[in-house]
Amino acid sequence: MTASDLLTAKIGHGFDYLDADGDGLLTEHDHVVCGQQVAASMGHAPGSDAERRIIDAYLAIWRDLHLPHLPEGTTSITKEQFVASTRSLASDAAAAAATVGALAEAFLAIADTDEDGTVSPAEFLAFQRGHFPGLTQAEADEAFAHLDTDGDGALSTAEFVSAIVEFWSSSDPDAPGNWWMGRPAYSA
Repeated sequence: MTASDLLTAKIGHGFDYLDADGDGLLTEHDHVVCGQQVAASMGHAPGSDAERRIIDAYLAIWRDLHLPHLPEGTTSITKEQFVASTRSLASDAAAAAATVGALAEAFLAIADTDEDGTVSPAEFLAFQRGHFPGLTQAEADEAFAHLDTDGDGALSTAEFVSAIVEFWSSSDPDAPGNWWMGRPAYSA
């Protein structure tokens, strides 16, 4: 698989999980569902303040990162549009760091439940299972080991952000961020 094909496969794989209702479109509704799934995975009751905070974070991602780039009157993004738009970040490191970095910071605020500035293996598993319900403990541990580049047992803000930026914008087959969603099956 070429580096270009790898990046396209990763982005398409990511889209499939973000498209929470499976209709082939990324919408505001998908962001609400993702927020609900992550909140439930993290142990927050439906309708709780904690769930609302997480859903609001996902809605902010929709409003701030996706909606401004849609043609006027459009309320959804097709997989092809998402892949093309996200692939463009690979050639613009500054845009990738700014755009995907903002997404990563929003995710970090959700995943870091004890607010210590790092994400533990348990926090990582709880957060990731909301996106990837089939993720096992062993798969999460394996992914975490790749993302924890300094080996200290926690994902620092820099490691967490770097992993997400690499996942969405790096064509390097050895980038630790390829493990963001677990074992990189899309690279086979």
